[in-house]
Amino acid sequence: MPQQTRDVADVETAPAQAATGKTAVLYRMALPDHLCPSGQKARWLLDREGYEVDDRLFRTRAEVDAFKAEHGVKTTPQAWIEGERVGGYTDLREKLTGWDPKAKTYRPVLYLFAVAALTAVALSIGFLGAITWQTLGWFISVSMILLGMQKLRDVEGFSTMFLNYDLLARKWVPYGYIYPFVETGAGILMTGMILTWLAAPAALFIATIGAISVFKAVYIDKRELKCACVGGNSNVPLGFVSLTENLMMIAMAVVMLWLMI
Repeated sequence: MPQQTRDVADVETAPAQAATGKTAVLYRMALPDHLCPSGQKARWLLDREGYEVDDRLFRTRAEVDAFKAEHGVKTTPQAWIEGERVGGYTDLREKLTGWDPKAKTYRPVLYLFAVAALTAVALSIGFLGAITWQTLGWFISVSMILLGMQKLRDVEGFSTMFLNYDLLARKWVPYGYIYPFVETGAGILMTGMILTWLAAPAALFIATIGAISVFKAVYIDKRELKCACVGGNSNVPLGFVSLTENLMMIAMAVVMLWLMI
């Protein structure tokens, strides 16, 4: 069957019957007031994976409701492959790419550090004309800002994860809410190299407690936890990355305090 897009009202063949070989059947919404983004992504994914797509579009809410009732599903889009219903976009992604939404990954924090490094290099070349030791300092301070912003997106979620391992937060709950603001603020001041007398001690304080907490949880207690370093509900494992984050903050703070003497 060639690739085609048509309205559900014009379709007579059952999806399980039409989905054979490399032909996939996809039902998705294309209403006058709503073009389903998950449906578009499902279509793109099927195309990318080499399927000929029998693309069936809902044009009215009544058609969507009737389809859900007939097939016993709660959402659309819905895809069929090899005569069987796979499900929506997330199910399709898992089946075709092996993606696991619960898998632990360092990818978010690696992207963040990469952006911080490129920003530090850009600042160094733009303002100093070369890469110097200040580049490393900017990398650390910009990383602090970006990490702090991730936490500030969902302070409640961050504080919950943070309480799993941070020693001070477990003794005094408000610390979990304060931490993101201190980290972000210290990073901003360090980037501008202003109010060092305030920024450096603040960073040294939170980073020292953080390093001790992570080391105890991971390397002494041998606990397998998710890191709150990029905010709540992340799949980044607690361990080397979080410890490195804290050690970098400690190093930056110590150097800045030493330069003040």
